[in-house]
Amino acid sequence: MTHGKAPTDPRSTLVVTAHAGDFVWRAGGAIALAASRGEKVTIACLTYGERGESAKAWREGRSLEEIKALRRGEAEQAAATLGAEVVFFDAGDYPLTATRELTDRLVAVLRDTRPDVVLTHPLDDPYNGDHPAAARMALDARVLAQAVGYPAEGEVIGAPPVFFFEPHQPEMCGFRPEVLLDISEVWETKRKAMECLAAQRHLWDYYTDLAVRRGVQLKRNAGPNLGLPHTTYAEAYMRPYPQVTAVLA
Repeated sequence: MTHGKAPTDPRSTLVVTAHAGDFVWRAGGAIALAASRGEKVTIACLTYGERGESAKAWREGRSLEEIKALRRGEAEQAAATLGAEVVFFDAGDYPLTATRELTDRLVAVLRDTRPDVVLTHPLDDPYNGDHPAAARMALDARVLAQAVGYPAEGEVIGAPPVFFFEPHQPEMCGFRPEVLLDISEVWETKRKAMECLAAQRHLWDYYTDLAVRRGVQLKRNAGPNLGLPHTTYAEAYMRPYPQVTAVLA
């Protein structure tokens, strides 16, 4: 039984997100960059955010099923704009409850996609318990997918590095911008994906401003790298596990 990937297989990224919009605001740039390099990107969307992140639709008098369909359509359009495939779990939000069944389904996705990197939420968020619930299941599934004896379909995987993307309230979630990713070349793609999420239009400008601020920090910490554009856009990430490398950079 092989744990690795064939040398000819494209790199694979797995994004585990609690709600339909989270992957766009937090990691849309990383997704678009990977897709632009011909890499496979899969988004495991655990809920549609139908109860807790669709206030505009509720105020318009829509039903639960109408809102779920609306949010699914928005997420599918945003994922397609970024160049990713999205898999919906429809697990129900507010609250999203961690269960053995959901974790098993994530194990199956991990073994199927065999990711080179996993992106998900941080483990702390006092404003939204769905986010750490998704993160906890993602980390648990990553460990279980490596276990030869775990009863799930597919071959066991290695230990893909994990990056936590930036939460909406970073200071309150213990988030530190340890990794700054330059997304300038795909910024317009991310912005178009953000504009697919009409149910959360109030966040469009917030995450545009955040990308600019993180871009300023990226340039400040770029060392001898020259030639960065005047306006640089970036996303911030944390690493829960040590980086493995033969060269310090």
